[in-house]
This record gives sequence, structure tokens and C-alpha cells, in this order.
Amino acid sequence: MQVPLYQAKAEFFRMLGHPVRIRVLELLQGGPVAVRDLLTEIEIEPSSLSQQLAVLRRSGIVVSIREGSTVSYALAGGDVAELLRAARRILTELLTGQNELLAELRQAEPPLPVPQRGAGPG
Repeated sequence: MQVPLYQAKAEFFRMLGHPVRIRVLELLQGGPVAVRDLLTEIEIEPSSLSQQLAVLRRSGIVVSIREGSTVSYALAGGDVAELLRAARRILTELLTGQNELLAELRQAEPPLPVPQRGAGPG
């Protein structure tokens, strides 16, 4: 039985739904990056990074490249980089809208009364 497209899309986005995986993909946008450099940039335990890289590799989004004792990772295609750029544009629009709404709320809010010092019962 074939998985419906919407379900496959949901699984794809679930796979992306981890901060470390997103950060790895961001770092790989400029080209292959050695695992040691990923560790430096992300600052997590090597075993945790290894787990997240394995998820990305199994999904086919990244590929590993071995050169001697150095293992690097790269994006498997340019579409992932485009997806990350689209996500950045969408988030920018959403946050801009929230900032505009916050500014409107602040303008519409009546000022709070300022307590008077020394104006106690006398």
C-alpha cells in the first residue's frame, strides 16, 4: 500500500524537525563540512551529532564524503538549500507581522498610572 503524498510530506518535515539537523543543513549550504568542524560550530556531543547525521543521511538529504581519515558531509541537492531559504523568508514575514502587531498593541495600550511617592495617608 502506497503512502499518501501528504503523509510522506509530514514525515519529511518531522525528519527536519530537530534544531541540530536544521543547524547542520544550514552549515552545509556553503559546501561540504568536516564532522570536526560541525562539532565545533554546533557544540554538542559527538555521539549526538552522529545520530542526527545518520537521520539526515538515511533520508537522502545529505551524503557523507570520506577523504582519508576525514569524514565530511554535503547536501545531496540544491533543493534543501532552497527550502531553508524559503523557511527564512517565511519566518521573516511572520516575525515582521508579529512586530507590527506588538507595536500596534503598545500604541493602543493606555499608560499605566504612576504611583505617587510619599502620598500616603497623613
